[in-house]
Amino acid sequence: MLFVSCKIEDRSRQVLAASKQASIQNLSHAGAAIRLTARRSIRRSKRYAAEGKPPHTRRGQLKSAIAYSVERQQELVVIGPESTKVGPSGSAHEHGGKYKRQRYAKRPFMGPALTRIQPRLPKIWAGSIKTR
Repeated sequence: MLFVSCKIEDRSRQVLAASKQASIQNLSHAGAAIRLTARRSIRRSKRYAAEGKPPHTRRGQLKSAIAYSVERQQELVVIGPESTKVGPSGSAHEHGGKYKRQRYAKRPFMGPALTRIQPRLPKIWAGSIKTR
């Protein structure tokens, strides 16, 4: 005759908490990488950038206005130029449109930054939850 005894522990709460913490940390890393790539794509120049290329900045305001923020409750990251620093000009550059009575051609900088970083994103999340 064979007797077997086993003990079961429910650690689902710890696993969920660890995965949420890792997700928030990884979102922060991804936001920082995309922000850095977008900032590096913007050059200082007095001339306008060609249509379809990242915009140029004269004084560096657009470049320094790019920020990111992690929303912990919804587990998402928001990356882009702060409207308090550059107003709607960042959107006018990214999508094209009017700003201060002038027509802006599309000069995207955030979308291409995400596209460039996208292959690295799975590596950021890989191995983020460690077993003890």
